[in-house]
Amino acid sequence: MVSEFVHLPLNEEVRSVSGGFVLEKEVRLPFEGREVLYIVGTAVVDTACCGTGGIRYALVPGFVEKWQNGKNKDSRPVSQVIRVEDPSQRTEISRIIRSREPNIDVQFL
Repeated sequence: MVSEFVHLPLNEEVRSVSGGFVLEKEVRLPFEGREVLYIVGTAVVDTACCGTGGIRYALVPGFVEKWQNGKNKDSRPVSQVIRVEDPSQRTEISRIIRSREPNIDVQFL
């Protein structure tokens, strides 16, 4: 099933009550004759009452069907993606991302 992925600005901190996050880069990873999109970011909890911490993560929206082929109502680029559903593909994609991005948590959208 094809879904829309809205590209957010890179290297701009987004703050919340307990901390914030920054999306650092978008990567189009060749995989089995297709491309998988993943986004690397860092989240930090630095203003929470219960402590501080942080995490580096990769979000995987899916296989790229159409790259930035439109814009949303906020004029942000939109791509068409197909979610990665197959468990063996998820395992292999996670392994590849972790080999390129040390100490990272991989999450599939």
